[in-house]
Amino acid sequence: MANEFIMPGKIFSGDGALEAARPALERLGRRALIVTDKVMEKLGNLDKVTALLGECAIPYRVFSGIGGEPTDTMVEQGLAAYLEYGCDFIIALGGGSPIDAMKAIAAQLVNGGPLRQFMGREIGGCLPMMVAIPTTAGTGSEATKFTIITDTELNVKMLLRGDALMPDMAIIDPRFTVTAPPSVTAATGLDALTHAVEAYTSRKAQPLTDNLAVSAVRRIFKNLPAAFHNGGDVGAREEMSLAALEAGVAFNNASVTIVHGMSRPIGALFHVPHGISNAMLLHECLAFALEGAVGRFADLADAIGVSTAGAGEREKALAFLRAVEDICRELEIPTLEEYGVDRERFFALMDKMADDALLSGSPANTRRAVTKDDILKIYQALWR
Repeated sequence: MANEFIMPGKIFSGDGALEAARPALERLGRRALIVTDKVMEKLGNLDKVTALLGECAIPYRVFSGIGGEPTDTMVEQGLAAYLEYGCDFIIALGGGSPIDAMKAIAAQLVNGGPLRQFMGREIGGCLPMMVAIPTTAGTGSEATKFTIITDTELNVKMLLRGDALMPDMAIIDPRFTVTAPPSVTAATGLDALTHAVEAYTSRKAQPLTDNLAVSAVRRIFKNLPAAFHNGGDVGAREEMSLAALEAGVAFNNASVTIVHGMSRPIGALFHVPHGISNAMLLHECLAFALEGAVGRFADLADAIGVSTAGAGEREKALAFLRAVEDICRELEIPTLEEYGVDRERFFALMDKMADDALLSGSPANTRRAVTKDDILKIYQALWR
């Protein structure tokens, strides 16, 4: 069976990747829009990028209006900045939010109209050159053809897709991730773990994605706790940056499954950060998915060294689930109740959430048939 496989046009990775990318940046365009957030300004990460652009004699405009996860309103504001300054390429600096916003700005620039028109459609067109510089190790947005934008009118997280959304360049410099606090390190790292596990257990998995996904899972279990407990551990940060890239490329080509499908409604309706809502769902969703992919979960147990000699596939698979529980506990992932989500409102909205999860299409990639009743039962189980 033939498989399609895509990834960023050019990748610079490792310590000093930003400086290594300078010759390539100089050829991208005449005027850049930098999409970022206020935190990147305060931490000095933005200064590193603008200093390099200054050395390259590339004029730029900074749009730092990405506050939290991106919305259609933020995208419209970023597009206005792009047009006002006459930019011809875009650089995103930050976590998944600025990178997702960059993609949506580029898509709306070329295709026009409200973003919701692209729900369920392939986004195309000749988009401006896009450069992604992630400052967290987790979302993988620097290596995907997807963007998640909240529709503020419908209160829905839109999963938009299209090969045209793939960044032309990804700069993976672990120095940018050192500034991430423990809570962000945990949330984004577990997001990467979710990407890798779902890519490996997806119906759309293929040999190339399998290799990347297993490698990412192995790196994450080995290095995420170290990065969480000691943010200055540059070695762990570099390994996590590579893991996030591997997981991003893997799920971009193999897709995600039930966890992401159920996570997006929680984020949209209760404003729980994406990585945290994924982590909250991990055990219950993976326990459900395991029944359709026992051998694959057993493989992951072998990869991270939690298998016991002579254990059968099911026993290994369950050992992997226990390891997932353990790492979520170590990284202090809260329950919905601990996070402050109102139980009564959650149950009142659960029917809509289940419909939205199924509508996203992600649960259908699970190697076990997923019904609305299954999703409702998993949502309910989060309150045990």
